[in-house]
Amino acid sequence: MGSLFSANAWELVWNFRGTFLFGFLNTLEVAVFAILLSLFLGLIFGLMSTGKKTSLKFIARCYVEFIQNTPLLLQICFLYYALSFSGHSIGIMASGILSIGVYHGAYMAEVFRAGITAVPKGQFESAEAQGFSYTGVMRYVILPQCVKIILPPMTCQIVNLTKNTAVLYIIGGADLISTTYNFVTGVNTGGAYGPAYVICGLLFFIVCYPLSKLAGMWEQSLKKRDVI
Repeated sequence: MGSLFSANAWELVWNFRGTFLFGFLNTLEVAVFAILLSLFLGLIFGLMSTGKKTSLKFIARCYVEFIQNTPLLLQICFLYYALSFSGHSIGIMASGILSIGVYHGAYMAEVFRAGITAVPKGQFESAEAQGFSYTGVMRYVILPQCVKIILPPMTCQIVNLTKNTAVLYIIGGADLISTTYNFVTGVNTGGAYGPAYVICGLLFFIVCYPLSKLAGMWEQSLKKRDVI
């Protein structure tokens, strides 16, 4: 244990801190764009699954069921390698953003669907009776009410999405996991396993933990506002 976390190992990690920062920033970039994509897809397919058109419900159900019941690792490999071998490569980062965003978009769709259906049906009927269109009902009546319902599971999905950026490693990405692995197996840097993986874990923690806490504070704020 002493050699695993020796002073030399920590010094080596410090000297190559730029490597970890590079991987960390790439991870954040992929996470941010994938989160935006997943929220967009989640909202669209969530609305489709709660709408009145059977065809749209069927399409939304197919998307959710297919994506949720196939591994993310398989999806990212298929997207990256299939496009690469066909001569239409979009790059590692774009493949990561698309695959992770689409994957978690299916779960976000279920989060939005559950939140929308949790609002009493009378709210829909009252808004429609006052002349609101379907878009108006969702924008001004339903979605504002379901925010506090969907916030906890949505935060959970965002945290999981951030951690799932680690799958970029399988296609040779420059994310935090990949740069950490390359560091501990490098010719000049190999051996500093303990400190390297500790730092890697801490960098993920300082992103994911504040997200959970901020979401919890926001949820409590919304509940207090309802009481007032």
